[in-house]
Amino acid sequence: MRRLLVATLATVLTLAGTAAPAAAAPAPGGAGLGDEYFPDYGNGGYDVSHYDIRLRYYPDEDRLTGTTTILARAEQDLSSFNLDFILDVASIKVNNRPATFVRQGDHELVVTPARPVTDGQAMTVVVQYSGVPSNKVAAGFTAWIRTPDGALAVGEPEEAWWWFPSNDHPSDKATFDVSVAVPDGVEVISNGVQPRTPTPEILGWTRWYWRSAKPQATYLAFIAIGQYDITRDVTPGGEPVINAYSQRLPGDFDAAARASVERTAEITQWEESVFGPWPFTARGGVVAPPATLSFALENQTRPVYSANFFRAGANTSVIVHENAHQYFGDSVSVAQWKEIWLNEGFASYAEWLWSEEQGEGTADEIFDYLYATESDDFWTVEPGDPTAPRLFDNAVYDRGAMTLHQLRKTVGDDDFFEILRTWTAEHRYGNATTEQFIALSEKISGVQLDDLFQTWLYTPSKPVLASSFARPVAPKSWATIQRTHELLHQH
Repeated sequence: MRRLLVATLATVLTLAGTAAPAAAAPAPGGAGLGDEYFPDYGNGGYDVSHYDIRLRYYPDEDRLTGTTTILARAEQDLSSFNLDFILDVASIKVNNRPATFVRQGDHELVVTPARPVTDGQAMTVVVQYSGVPSNKVAAGFTAWIRTPDGALAVGEPEEAWWWFPSNDHPSDKATFDVSVAVPDGVEVISNGVQPRTPTPEILGWTRWYWRSAKPQATYLAFIAIGQYDITRDVTPGGEPVINAYSQRLPGDFDAAARASVERTAEITQWEESVFGPWPFTARGGVVAPPATLSFALENQTRPVYSANFFRAGANTSVIVHENAHQYFGDSVSVAQWKEIWLNEGFASYAEWLWSEEQGEGTADEIFDYLYATESDDFWTVEPGDPTAPRLFDNAVYDRGAMTLHQLRKTVGDDDFFEILRTWTAEHRYGNATTEQFIALSEKISGVQLDDLFQTWLYTPSKPVLASSFARPVAPKSWATIQRTHELLHQH
């Protein structure tokens, strides 16, 4: 009996000593996603699947009120989590219970749910807010642009903070519903398709509806509010083509803009022949009022263009560039902002290919002209790692395109275009890295390419080529490409 008692006690002690440790207590989600250039952009601990953004905008006051509902899933046990947002918050609910919240830094909103959210649990986050976005400053500037008749929410890499709370990094894509109530006679343009026609709401107000049904990065969501002429068409495949032109455009600007943007369907059909099937359910473009926007941005399905692109006449180069981004940047997005050459270098090279298509200069001729004429400073920037202050440097665009041309010359046209089409197919709606692009290029071509990419992306000096170039004559397309890039750099 004594022996049995001792044995039983020993067994109990042994089992106690090997018991599983207690589960870790819920912890705060990260205040950033660890981006090398912007470490506090985005937030850790959860993944967003959908944003429902419902707004009311008062143009005379530049005042915005809204409710954004975020559908997400926890990726850890969360005691709290962050949102990127700077307007004035009235209330937040998490899974139907009031949450507390405090501000941290210039754009972080720390949310503490009434009860922790467990790993894998669905989260419904409802944020009610208001404010005058053009009065809000974060990251040293205001991304919300007030116009004479409304506003533009357009910017990169920061733009969402001024009109909806979000997990603001390209690595967390989601679908979107955007609805905006504005005074009668005011237009609202956003991404994607219109699931409903503009609908009268209260007396004197109309609500506009837009839907992005494919995954979309937060910085690619936009709104343009004001007086716009809207044109509509469909592609041969039945996709809507919706373009909008500020009614404030002078006559010559307006004609040049329409002669460019109305060719979007044609240009994107050509891009499909080069890069593969169109990744989205709509196409189009928006031309902003004069003296409001200084650049263009590849907002998903519907780029927004500064009127300045059309100052000297029609400009299809910028249409090609921004719609090439629908593949390179929008559908296939960067995993880290440092790899932005995967967006800008590819979109710039699309301009070179369009120049070839139009008989206005081959990619060889453009490369040779750039190689012979670029300044010494141009060659000091590494397009594969340009640093945050030079994120939109000229070298990211042009030396990035030169990298792709050297790849094309090395592997041949057949493999090169197979690489591009495979890239857009394999990473469709996701995120990708330079390392993955190099690996794919080597797999398809059977060529070792580390030295090529090291030389053209990561060496802060002018690469030495086997043949030297006399100063060549600028290709016919170069003046338009150069003028386009001078404006594109003004993010």
